[in-house]
Amino acid sequence: MSRIRATGTSPEKTVRSVLFKAGLRFRINVRDLPGKPDIVLKRYRVVVFVHGCFWHRHLGCKFAYTPKSHSEFWETKFKRNIERDREVEAQLHQAGWRYLVIWECEVSDDSRLQALITKIRSNEGINGGKSPEPC
Repeated sequence: MSRIRATGTSPEKTVRSVLFKAGLRFRINVRDLPGKPDIVLKRYRVVVFVHGCFWHRHLGCKFAYTPKSHSEFWETKFKRNIERDREVEAQLHQAGWRYLVIWECEVSDDSRLQALITKIRSNEGINGGKSPEPC
């Protein structure tokens, strides 16, 4: 677990590449904003979080399993991660930012990435949250 990176992960790089190729310019890991968002598009007042399915508990996803050993520890840790995500969401909303979450398992789906670009550009339907359908 110590080798798992917090920033600059492969899914983040993929999302950043797609956004850049679409002509969207952004900053990464802005410390001034709550939750230190993975991608910040200041022009659109949108932040994008690229969540790992395991750590942030993507509902219905095969990657959101719970390890069999030390299960109480993991349940506590996952619960706190989810609470922190909700707190950050509320703080960003309070500050006037829209947020989007793209899950690690969705990064390989080109149609979802194109939908992300469309949402950013149109400023419609951006209210963040979890994707309704599991991967």
